[in-house]
Amino acid sequence: MVLLQAETVTRPTFWGIGPVEKAIFYALAVLSTLVFAYGVYERVQRYRRGADDPVPRLDDLPTRIRSSARVVLSNANQFDRDRVAGIWHTFVFWGFLTLFIATVILGFDEWVYRTGTEALLGTRQSFFQGDFYLSYSFVVDAMGLLFVVGLGVAIYRRYVDRTERLWGVHTSLEDGLLVWSLFLLGVGGYLTEGLRIVGTEFPAHETVSFVGYFVALVAATLGVSAGLAEAVYPVVWWSHALLALWFVAWIPYGKPFHMLSSFANVVTRDENAGVRLPGVPADADPDDIGPSDIDDFSWKQLLDHDACTKCGRCSSVCPAKAAGRPLDPRDVILDLKTYRQDLDAGRTDEVPIVADGGAASAARGTSSDSSDGSTSVIDAQTMESCLSCMACMDACPVDIEHVTQFTEMNRRLTEAGEMDANVQETMMDVFQHGNTFGEPERTRPEWTEDLDFEVPDARDEPVEYLWYVGDYPSFDERNRAVARSLARLFEEAGVDYGILYEAEQTAGNDVRRVGEEGLYEVLVEDNAAAIADCDYDTIVTTDPHAFNTFSNEYPEFDEPDWTADDVAHYTQVVDDLLSSGRLKVPASLSETVTYHDPCHLGRYNDVYDEPRAVIRQTGVDLQEMPRNRSDSFCCGGGGGGLWMDFDEDPKPSEERLREAVEDTDGGTVSRFVVACPMCVTMFEDGRKTGGFEDDLEVIDITELLVEAIDEGSGDSQAGVA
Repeated sequence: MVLLQAETVTRPTFWGIGPVEKAIFYALAVLSTLVFAYGVYERVQRYRRGADDPVPRLDDLPTRIRSSARVVLSNANQFDRDRVAGIWHTFVFWGFLTLFIATVILGFDEWVYRTGTEALLGTRQSFFQGDFYLSYSFVVDAMGLLFVVGLGVAIYRRYVDRTERLWGVHTSLEDGLLVWSLFLLGVGGYLTEGLRIVGTEFPAHETVSFVGYFVALVAATLGVSAGLAEAVYPVVWWSHALLALWFVAWIPYGKPFHMLSSFANVVTRDENAGVRLPGVPADADPDDIGPSDIDDFSWKQLLDHDACTKCGRCSSVCPAKAAGRPLDPRDVILDLKTYRQDLDAGRTDEVPIVADGGAASAARGTSSDSSDGSTSVIDAQTMESCLSCMACMDACPVDIEHVTQFTEMNRRLTEAGEMDANVQETMMDVFQHGNTFGEPERTRPEWTEDLDFEVPDARDEPVEYLWYVGDYPSFDERNRAVARSLARLFEEAGVDYGILYEAEQTAGNDVRRVGEEGLYEVLVEDNAAAIADCDYDTIVTTDPHAFNTFSNEYPEFDEPDWTADDVAHYTQVVDDLLSSGRLKVPASLSETVTYHDPCHLGRYNDVYDEPRAVIRQTGVDLQEMPRNRSDSFCCGGGGGGLWMDFDEDPKPSEERLREAVEDTDGGTVSRFVVACPMCVTMFEDGRKTGGFEDDLEVIDITELLVEAIDEGSGDSQAGVA
């Protein structure tokens, strides 16, 4: 008897809706679907007008879709740096997906299963009954509740808490319309369900729809009778249905499109974006290098623009923005999108994408309109402000590739002769002398003269480690101490190593990122030729910037004869020497330190554990800063920042040191440990300008390790400094 009762348990799909109204609903559903399909078609056609992308984006598409589905379905990116946002977005995502699937199931039962059984069996049957119906009702009610709760949190954060990153110059009524329309859809679904339960006089099995049943009880308590519920129901049902159909039709034309474009963006992402920049074709005309109009961006970059959800995660982690520079990565992406939409709609005239005096200057960062007298969409100083730290890309939940686009716009500025004056002077030094200091090539190995041993010449003898020293350890007096410390460690370990002496030139990682692609290619050719003359096992770099370009970018060219596996940062090599016992630390240092993850070592190349392992070998108490590993905050030196003068307060280096002094857990730290010569330079400057000279000592990992070795052996550091 119970089984029979369960089998007949169901509800009418169109309770209280007549045949004519039902036909109208179907017609509107078809219309909204056609509007949706046409809008998606138009979007795709617009992307096709973009340039070809130099990176394979659709290779092995099934694998890409599977891996992207795991990322999207888990909402993993949403939890990064903001757990609350991750939770509410998960509720909304899975709630929406469940409600969508539930609607599809209803449609399949109504249009396919019932019609099919009637045609084939002569009786109109339905699977929407019994245990299936009860399970369906419970799951939909539960997930719908999560959907509404998640949207409630989103509304609270936007309008009550007013989370700063959610607001900006591109914030519009559309942003509120999206969240409120979804919220009303969720609430409206429960209201229609509650009225139906009241109108059908509270069937016992409907208790499984616990939210709708609760709404029905509240309605009955407020005096809503079965007759009144039946009379009001069609009005509420149509309000809910029209809102749902309008939302479907709106998706391709507004912010809801990110539900599709975001997934497409994740599927077509380049795992090496930013880390490895695309080259310029050898036959490219100088006027075609970098985007001069909107269709010079690739189809994937146009998709990037549409995938932006205005969440502001990139803005909240950008060190340039935090320092007051005229850059907000979100605004740049949205400036380009708005300009494209205005241009396509005839609301603006065509202007250059990037130039000096553009609309996205220090004033407010909005898109260009020829009527306001602006000369470009994006201002040159906005692009020059980028530090290429990739924090924006790491924080972006939909894998927008900011740094690649920013670099290409810097290439356009370079070709147009609009490069920052200090950077231009540095590029001339590199062109003439092969280094960023403008020093004669013969002086590059002078740092070795204060050592009490000879540093081998890798050009004269086979070596295990070909050590690429880099510009700052070679020419900057403070960083020469770092080079001497690393040389000491190699000597202590008894390894075969050597350097290129005056044959070494700057690696060019940041030369490339300020837009000087031509000069970068010359450096690749010259350095590759110098290294090709050596017999070595591994290239080891002092500088994470050199490590990145040697391992990820040089192998893309014809000249180098090595792969990424042949390149290591010194922290990886020293960690291996310590682990194998070739290098020993006989003493422990009794002090508390913290470690700064360099962008090009950590966020670019996922080298996090080796530096920490080396630091702990010295016996110090290592305390982590709040922003560490992939969340690390840039020193301000990348992307040419080391060569530029900006009126900023606080400097990125000052903000990072303040964090080390005030926010680090575990007590006061005495030393700020780094693993990058550029970081040494920037933080030494930040100590002075920020007033931290009495609070912290900036020290490289090599110097810390040598100190521990010397303390254990009783030696002085005269041979190092």
